[in-house]
Amino acid sequence: MKVFRGRSEGAVSEQRSATFSGIVYADPIMPKQDGVMIGHVFFTPGSRTYWHTHEVGQVLTVTSGRGFVCLDGETPLEIRQGDVVWIPADERHWHGAATDSFMSHIATSIGETRWEEEVEQAVYAAAR
Repeated sequence: MKVFRGRSEGAVSEQRSATFSGIVYADPIMPKQDGVMIGHVFFTPGSRTYWHTHEVGQVLTVTSGRGFVCLDGETPLEIRQGDVVWIPADERHWHGAATDSFMSHIATSIGETRWEEEVEQAVYAAAR
């Protein structure tokens, strides 16, 4: 058993950029253990992930604000505080904030994350 303490004194939120559009910050909750990683991700309005998949799956627990999650080829679905999203293995998707709201979620990623290309503005614009 391991206990992971809350935010360490002096810890700095990490700005994400290589696989995100817009301004996104993340705080690790649990470093990768047995293929599972947990982080708290904060999206500014209009920011989002790139397309990606997870080897085993991902759970998103929305902690504040409003945003969207979208499977490839489908219409984006609104998510908001209190929602929990299960994304099965190998489902190509993106998630992020609405244009008029911040959004934060706890992301539990299981297995390797495979990052792909940026979500085109036209695809994101379909999220209303």
